[in-house]
Amino acid sequence: MISTLRVLRLTTIAELAKATGPHHLALGVFDGVHLGHQAVIGGALAARAKSGGTCGVLTFDPYPIRVLAPEKAPRRLLASLDHKAEILGRMGVDFLLALHFDHARAGQAAEDFVREIAASGVATLAVGEDWRFGKSRRGDVAMLARLSQDHGFQLAALPPVMMDGERISSTRIRQAIRDGSMEAAARMLGRPYTVEGKVVEGRKLGRQIGFPTANVERGEEQFPPDGVWAVRARSGDRLLDGVANLGVRPTVDGETRLLEVHLFDFSGDLYGRVLEVEFLSFLRGERKFESLEALKEQIGRDAEQAMYILRAARAGGA
Repeated sequence: MISTLRVLRLTTIAELAKATGPHHLALGVFDGVHLGHQAVIGGALAARAKSGGTCGVLTFDPYPIRVLAPEKAPRRLLASLDHKAEILGRMGVDFLLALHFDHARAGQAAEDFVREIAASGVATLAVGEDWRFGKSRRGDVAMLARLSQDHGFQLAALPPVMMDGERISSTRIRQAIRDGSMEAAARMLGRPYTVEGKVVEGRKLGRQIGFPTANVERGEEQFPPDGVWAVRARSGDRLLDGVANLGVRPTVDGETRLLEVHLFDFSGDLYGRVLEVEFLSFLRGERKFESLEALKEQIGRDAEQAMYILRAARAGGA
């Protein structure tokens, strides 16, 4: 897996104004940074390649719909802010500007928002052609085109990216993941879907039965269906194969939903480190076993099946 490049993290437009420009900026929410988002960000990257300067992404934190209409907001996201920064770093983006979003920001006139950005040394604004912003969502591409003449920036308005006759969207990808359709999600993302979380201490039961696991904190990211999965996991620059259980562990717990990852050919301490996990193939659903010995035997079979699948995936170039 490609190493993550460090992305400068900014939280205010004033910080951007102090940075050396010119800046080529992609604007949007970009949950998941899917192929449609990548097309918009690609507009800013292309402008940087043509005229120099920096390429950045301006987004909002928290997710705007969670402020404006929490009852309509998705319960899960495709990428946390930290995870999003890592994905952007792999694309070659220089900085991520995550503006705090609240009702005051939502009430800002669209024209004032554009003037504020333009005054920070922005040479290019890249947006989706149907992007709306500002108070009452009055801002659109037509407004940006007019204001670009007054403020001297170039506008790149990118069309949506389609797949199988439908527009790629974060909503569509979340549904694919909920359904366990990881290949469909990967096609729309342009990369395998991953989640990440910090490794925390557990009950160490896996170690007692010969299959030590890394217990990964579950954040806000969308998870696939519960069960046992063949997985790949990244810690730093190291990519490891493994088998994971996602769910409530009915044999030993039955209540707490956890992600536990057993990594093949690994020994060491991952506590406190961030683990990024790709769910490659669903092996089976969770079920309750009559004893820990029966559970141990099944985990052994799961591990063998996962190894076979992962070897085949590597041989096929996946």
